[in-house]
Amino acid sequence: MSRIGNMPISIPDGVDVSVKDNIINVKKGNESLSQEIPEGISVEIEDKEVLVERLDDSKHYRSLHGLIRSLINNMMIGLTSGFSKTLEINGVGYRVQQQGNKLVMNLGLSHPTEIEAPEGITFEVEGQNKIVVKGADKQLVGEIAAKIRSKRIPDAYKGKGIKYDYEILRLKEGKTGA
Repeated sequence: MSRIGNMPISIPDGVDVSVKDNIINVKKGNESLSQEIPEGISVEIEDKEVLVERLDDSKHYRSLHGLIRSLINNMMIGLTSGFSKTLEINGVGYRVQQQGNKLVMNLGLSHPTEIEAPEGITFEVEGQNKIVVKGADKQLVGEIAAKIRSKRIPDAYKGKGIKYDYEILRLKEGKTGA
């Protein structure tokens, strides 16, 4: 029995939720997120709560039950408080600048690396070595943060590169002359 899927999702004030043609739309102000609901899962709105139920008790529908409930809950959280990921740039001469809605990074390459913010994502640059990726869509925030990190993954020997703020690097010992 799905424990997560059975919990109701309370709808915060100012958030509109609608279900139409197996697509749930969550809207607050001018921002909106939508999620397709697979066959076999039903979503109902009752008394400022969203209830997710499965029609069948097979393993496939049990796994989708909790997933859909979590995705809907993340849409509610994203529109009310938002999601963010923080990245740090370490290395001599490595720096980042924000120009409009894009990041320009100097990462020890022959040319600066540029990343444009997609719709719904904002960048904040703190100092010259900290990037904060913010947005309402949890998946998109994580995807863009991973794309930025992939431009220069941290080196195992010196620790140079782009890492998440919570990431702990274990540096390897270099060669020793015998």
